Amino acid sequence: MNVGKTLFAQIMEFVPWTSFFRIVQRYSGDSGVRHPTCAEQFCVMAFAQLTWRESLRDIEVTLGANASKLYAMGFRHSVHRSTLADANESRDWRIWADLAAVLIRRARKLYVDGT
Repeated sequence: MNVGKTLFAQIMEFVPWTSFFRIVQRYSGDSGVRHPTCAEQFCVMAFAQLTWRESLRDIEVTLGANASKLYAMGFRHSVHRSTLADANESRDWRIWADLAAVLIRRARKLYVDGT
């Protein structure tokens, strides 16, 4: 039985969370929202990308099938398609654009010497 962190949780440790929360605060991404927070939404969408999910329904079903592992993966609430759709529609796109810019800058530093 696995007693450590899931692979997904280990991957999420590489996200610059301090920068992410600063970006969310800049655009008031979590104001007036109980859940999912921007961090939870990011984790869900990152999980969807890493596992090749094709739709919100697919994301919901996959996470629901692994409900006993959600907390270990960093999810504090169950994921519902309608809530995720609302979050994707209402959140400021600049949050994700700024996060992508931070991640791209970090990646460029890793490969600055061409290796």
